[in-house]
Amino acid sequence: MDALTALLAGPRARGAFLLRSVFDPPWSLRIEDRAPLTVLTTVRGDGWIVPDGAAPVPLRTGDLAIVRGPEPYTVADRPDTPPQVVIHPGQVSATPAGERLCEAFDQGVRTWGPARDAATVLLSGTYQLHGEVGGRLLRALPPVLRLGAEEWSSPLVALLEAEIDRDEPGQEAVLDRLLDLLLISVLRRWFARDLGRAPAWYRAHADPLVGRALGLLHSAPARAWTVQALAAECGASRAALARRFTELVGEPPMAYLTDWRLTQAADLLAEPDATLDAVARRVGYGSGFTLSAAFKRVRGISPQRFRELAATEDRTA
Repeated sequence: MDALTALLAGPRARGAFLLRSVFDPPWSLRIEDRAPLTVLTTVRGDGWIVPDGAAPVPLRTGDLAIVRGPEPYTVADRPDTPPQVVIHPGQVSATPAGERLCEAFDQGVRTWGPARDAATVLLSGTYQLHGEVGGRLLRALPPVLRLGAEEWSSPLVALLEAEIDRDEPGQEAVLDRLLDLLLISVLRRWFARDLGRAPAWYRAHADPLVGRALGLLHSAPARAWTVQALAAECGASRAALARRFTELVGEPPMAYLTDWRLTQAADLLAEPDATLDAVARRVGYGSGFTLSAAFKRVRGISPQRFRELAATEDRTA
């Protein structure tokens, strides 16, 4: 398992918010939903993404952007168009004065705007769950990641557009998976294009020795790994693996494994029925006590406190 697959295999879309938005210029949406990640693409017309305190990013027909939350931003036909709509947590829409717009702009299944058809058609998919595995990936991304239409080609946008306004059994699962595929496709292309800006764990995957070591750690984090055992699996000496791994990834193999185990543990703790001992066994700790000690040493809080804070965040997101 490569590092990107491992990071994307955890917090897959589950009930993501997908919408086809239709507007005639001038239009402007102020996004304050605090969602961790949103995928945006224009299938007709042009627009701009305007992050707070940063330069506007153009979004032309066929472009695709990933916007990292939870900081607010604006999407508009022009960077200077004043917001007409504010999107709040829970995808509640209102005017800047607070008048609700959800019902007034409802144009049928997952289509939203002043009219059913318009000059601008924007598709958006919003990941609404806050998972720690996703957090590791999010930290590797810029606030706005954009791929121009000329830089990539995929049938997924057309398929998503065809499926987004259907109302059939299992449709939510279909849309979730399409959004996941679109996200993976864009991230893979972006990491390959901007290799110098890609995280160290992604660049290291191309190295024959370190790439294999990363794959083993991601595939079997619960195994009782030592540097010696990992080196033997990779066909290298302990010293050679430790030196090469630290040089390319930026930390020693066992430090990386500890962080990956605790990242997985944080995601598993979001499951309400998961006991601490069960989580510990799944990520390579002998007991809940040893996991708790490691978690508090690295994260600064106990697993129980982390679970309470995560539950509060999800309720208010």
